[in-house]
Amino acid sequence: MRNIYDAIENDHDNHRELLNKIKQSSAQDRGRLWRVFYEDVKSHAAAEEETFYSKLISKTWGQDAARHSVHEHQQLDDMMEEINAMTLTSDLWMKKFDQLAHDYEHHMDEEENEVFERAKETIDQEEIEGFGAKFEARKKKERELINDKREDSLED
Repeated sequence: MRNIYDAIENDHDNHRELLNKIKQSSAQDRGRLWRVFYEDVKSHAAAEEETFYSKLISKTWGQDAARHSVHEHQQLDDMMEEINAMTLTSDLWMKKFDQLAHDYEHHMDEEENEVFERAKETIDQEEIEGFGAKFEARKKKERELINDKREDSLED
């Protein structure tokens, strides 16, 4: 069974690959690649917040790190919704996507190099055992909720 760090990093590796594919894609392939990226990142972020960050926030030092990362998730989510509303073939779409890619790559690097390292030093392995499986299960459930959550968000 993968631990939480490996599960999240595996997703990050897939997201980096998708970002590169989208950057190099033709307009014809862009929509399909974007949808895969969009759904995976949305479900990943929600599952990450509900498993890993909920554990992290229970530690005094982890509260600021968790709040910062969750805030970045919200900013990235807002940007993804803006991109979703744009025409895939426009130059503005690609410009906005490039900004998203830059910001998301920064977020992933920060998480892997700073947050994970601190968490590994502070949270006992036994205490976080099984969180990889919890993350994967929650991510699967979150994927089913993407459209419902989007509709709820648009109503607010």
